[in-house]
Amino acid sequence: MASTRDDDVLSRLAGNRDGAGPAFLAPHHLAAAQRLEQLVRWAQLAPRVTMSYDLANVGGRARSGNGVETASDGAADARLRLSRIASALPADCWGVLFDVCGLGKGLQLIETERRWPRRSAKLVLRIGLDQLASQFGLSAQATGSGTGTRHWLEERLPLIAEDAASAG
Repeated sequence: MASTRDDDVLSRLAGNRDGAGPAFLAPHHLAAAQRLEQLVRWAQLAPRVTMSYDLANVGGRARSGNGVETASDGAADARLRLSRIASALPADCWGVLFDVCGLGKGLQLIETERRWPRRSAKLVLRIGLDQLASQFGLSAQATGSGTGTRHWLEERLPLIAEDAASAG
């Protein structure tokens, strides 16, 4: 699915080259990209790069091996989730996210295919990852209720019988 080139793109953008400022992509961006990549893998949408020896696909049947009628329930559910994500994102953001996280394309290739200026795919990728992370409930800062730690026991029980006798 995702090639080492895709991993290089995301890890390079998440790394801090000079150490002077924050990285271009934050950890929540990478987590969102990993979730999207997993969904694409579950949806079985990536093109095959090897031959399939499955007997159901041999013989020039009219059905494609990647169609809705041959998809498992998990793949169909993943495709539905991807469709919802795609409809909630701007078209350009979704296209770049799918190309990078789903198909493993590099940013230069995306810019060339779409006839975009240099470094524009990088910005669109970050905008898309921001919106995708918010859809997944991921953010740069951890948030919580602020009530502190809660325990399932009101007080700690003694571990040794002597401690129990002295406590009681």
